Amino acid sequence: MGLDRDQIVEHFKTLQDTICSSLERLDQRGRFHEDSWSMETGGGGRTRLIEGQHIEKGGVNFSAVQGPISQRLSQILGKVGEQFFATGVSIVLHPTNPWVPIIHMNVRFFEVDDDTWWFGGGIDLTPHYVNTAEAREFHRALQVVCNRVDVGYYKRFSEDADQYFFLKHREERRGIGGIFFDRLSTGYEGKSKEALFDFVMDVGNSFIPLYSTLFHANYLRAFDAKEKEWQLYRRGRYVEFNLVWDRGTRFGLETGGRTESILMSLPSVASWRYDFTPIGGSLEAQTQSYLKQKVDWLSFTN
Repeated sequence: MGLDRDQIVEHFKTLQDTICSSLERLDQRGRFHEDSWSMETGGGGRTRLIEGQHIEKGGVNFSAVQGPISQRLSQILGKVGEQFFATGVSIVLHPTNPWVPIIHMNVRFFEVDDDTWWFGGGIDLTPHYVNTAEAREFHRALQVVCNRVDVGYYKRFSEDADQYFFLKHREERRGIGGIFFDRLSTGYEGKSKEALFDFVMDVGNSFIPLYSTLFHANYLRAFDAKEKEWQLYRRGRYVEFNLVWDRGTRFGLETGGRTESILMSLPSVASWRYDFTPIGGSLEAQTQSYLKQKVDWLSFTN
């Protein structure tokens, strides 16, 4: 029969379990609280939230839901049909320390009317302060993941990430990008459903090694009130993207998903300063300049 939705669901559940256990070990003190929920049209999920000493707020969500396709939802999906099925794991971590970046990952699978399917997902990084060496190594690690399947994937998916994680109203990137992919389906670059799923799971399994490296390099660094204030300001940009542009937020709200789970990506505290411009030559101004341009992080040198 080949790979079916039930097998994908079980793999995604295991991925959620593995990542949560690893993050608890990283934080050292925090533990995930789980809320299980169900959706009226079918299915449900497991929302897991951690508020620890080093991870100020983090969510690792699993869901597997189904329901009718409304006219509005068909516009979002770009696909006309009667019923949808969707499952995935979504992660957002907001660290306590401003030197540790915000990180997001998502892997997902869709079916429409049991005859059309596709995979999507990706990983992206939103540093409060851009460290160019860390940015380069982050992208190189993602390139390795992509190259195991297809040497063309990284270039294509990193460009898609640059386009997607962009605040049009600010003319500013949300962070330093990563990879973003969608609509990986039958015959994509000659790959089978099983091969595409293996790639999606490779992306999911790369999350902890990627984040652990960034976390251990920065979580004990000293910071002051000015740097914390900048962190809250950058979090405000993150909120703007997720509420205005994020497709996953729109999909979840449109399908009647659990609001608390959909909005778990938002930080506990953020701030906005009217018409704020960082002081020229500061680390804050340098970070802002990187976010205003497209950067080839693989070949970036200071």
